Amino acid sequence: MTNKLIIWIGCCIALLLAVSCGNRNDEPPKPQAYLRIDMPPHAYTLCDTSALPFTFEHSNLAQIDWKKAKHGEQWFTLNYPKYKGFVFLTYKHIGGAKELRAQVDTSYQFVEGHFSFTSGIDENKFVDRPHKLYGTTYHLKGQNVASTYQFWVTDSTSHFLRGALYIDCTPNNDSLSPVLTYIQEDMNHLIESVRWR
Repeated sequence: MTNKLIIWIGCCIALLLAVSCGNRNDEPPKPQAYLRIDMPPHAYTLCDTSALPFTFEHSNLAQIDWKKAKHGEQWFTLNYPKYKGFVFLTYKHIGGAKELRAQVDTSYQFVEGHFSFTSGIDENKFVDRPHKLYGTTYHLKGQNVASTYQFWVTDSTSHFLRGALYIDCTPNNDSLSPVLTYIQEDMNHLIESVRWR
């Protein structure tokens, strides 16, 4: 009887210890979260330089880094140093419908390179006849897409401008959403502000 009593008391103590060592916090675990990124109000500066046959407005947060012109193209970058964002821009003078088609196809190939990482694409046409602006924007959705926003704009006869947004960090577009949305709005403003010479 004494051995059974000792075993029974030992089991009770073990049970009490197991119950008392459990999680006393009844709250569910907190979901994964990201740091809050507050973006400033949009403000723009006119870029009017003899290096380009057009003017445009760009964000006050962005610095223009000019690259060497090659193969009849002018390359430059809008650099957002605080947010590690880059909008790579390429301008090319075109001579008619055949060259326009080639540039549109090239732009689409750049977008197509991200298809395996995207969960969907919003393609939107842009038309501003009074200013001879015709183009397309591509918003590439997905957490691991390297370039979430690309565009091209043209006057359909002489000018062609292509742009692509990149962030210099490992893609995680959920956490970068405020920065991506902000720069995408800046790119839309840039497109709308283009004025050919």
